[in-house]
Amino acid sequence: MTTPLPAVARPVLVLMGVSGCGKSTVAGVLAGQLDWELVEGDDLHPPSNVSKMAAGHPLDDDDRWPWLELIATWIRERTESGRPGIVTCSALKRRYRDVLRGGRVVFVYLAGTREQIRRRLTARHGHFMPTALLDSQFADLEPPDSGEAAITIDITAAPGAEADEIIRRLHLT
Repeated sequence: MTTPLPAVARPVLVLMGVSGCGKSTVAGVLAGQLDWELVEGDDLHPPSNVSKMAAGHPLDDDDRWPWLELIATWIRERTESGRPGIVTCSALKRRYRDVLRGGRVVFVYLAGTREQIRRRLTARHGHFMPTALLDSQFADLEPPDSGEAAITIDITAAPGAEADEIIRRLHLT
C-alpha cells in the first residue's frame, strides 16, 4: 500500500498497471478534466514491439528499454519546462519506474484482480495486446511500494470516479 503523498506542483502522472486496467480511459478523462497534455505510451512502442505482442509473445527487457527511454524523454521535457502531463505506461517493474522517476513524477497504479482484467481484455476490440499475455503481465508486476511517489487506485469504480479520486488524492484542483 502506498502512503499519502504531499501535493506536487504541476506533476507528470504516469498511469501504470497491467494491460486492460484502464490506463488509457482514465488518462483521457484526467487530461480532459485538467486540460493537460496526454501521451499514450503504447503509441511510442516501435513496430517490432507491437508485432511481437500481437503475435502473443511477451516483451523482454531488451524490447522495453528503448521504449522506456522514449517515455522518460517525454517526461523530462515536461518536468524541465515546468509543465504538467499525463502518460500511460505499464511500468510493471520498479526498475522500469526508476527510468521514469523524477522530482515531479507521480505514479498512479490502477490495480485490479486478474479476473477483472481478463474480463476487460476479453471485451476489448482493436488492441494489439492479446488476453493470452495477461499472465506474463501479472508475473512481471511489482506494485509500487511505500518508498515510491505513487498512489493506488482500485479499478472497480467508473473511469470518471477513478479520475476524480486521483484529482482529490493528489490535490490537482
